[in-house]
Amino acid sequence: MVLPLVLAGVLVPDPASAHPFGAPQRIEVAGGGDHGVRVRWVVGGTDDLSMLGIALGVLGEDRVLLDGAVTYEPADAEALGKAPEFARYLTDRIGVTQDGTSCPGRVDVADDLASDGAEVLFTCPGPVSKVTVTSRMLTDLHEAYRTFASGPDGQRAVYDGAHESADWRISAGTASGPRTEPSRTVP
Repeated sequence: MVLPLVLAGVLVPDPASAHPFGAPQRIEVAGGGDHGVRVRWVVGGTDDLSMLGIALGVLGEDRVLLDGAVTYEPADAEALGKAPEFARYLTDRIGVTQDGTSCPGRVDVADDLASDGAEVLFTCPGPVSKVTVTSRMLTDLHEAYRTFASGPDGQRAVYDGAHESADWRISAGTASGPRTEPSRTVP
């Protein structure tokens, strides 16, 4: 009885769901002074950190069980947070442009990556008022990943494989939004 329903697509998960494996990841967009934009990324589920670590070669492939599941270990977040591969991944998958010009970014990883995430701190050529933020986080691992985004003045967006960019209004000269306290910059 179940097989015909699966073949008909009735029991197949909806690809529009927020995250195919658990809680959705999120980003927070904020100002960072006259020329700055901060984009803070927080993972949805800790097993996603493990999967990303495996995909980037930071963690061994032996961490994947026969059924494809991955069990998160607290050391995974620490290893990933210290890895230059992770910093490159963040700056490759998250970007900010101002009037069509890319703003360079540097990564600032919280001491507790699993809970507090990582920020990419962008410096734009001119005073910031409107920027385009791109997020393609984890969509290379699975196309069903979604990222819920929030920003100043209640702005919101949802990023996925078909919607990778959104425009954000940010007041120049303000450093708005949350800031992760203890952190380390990854080259």
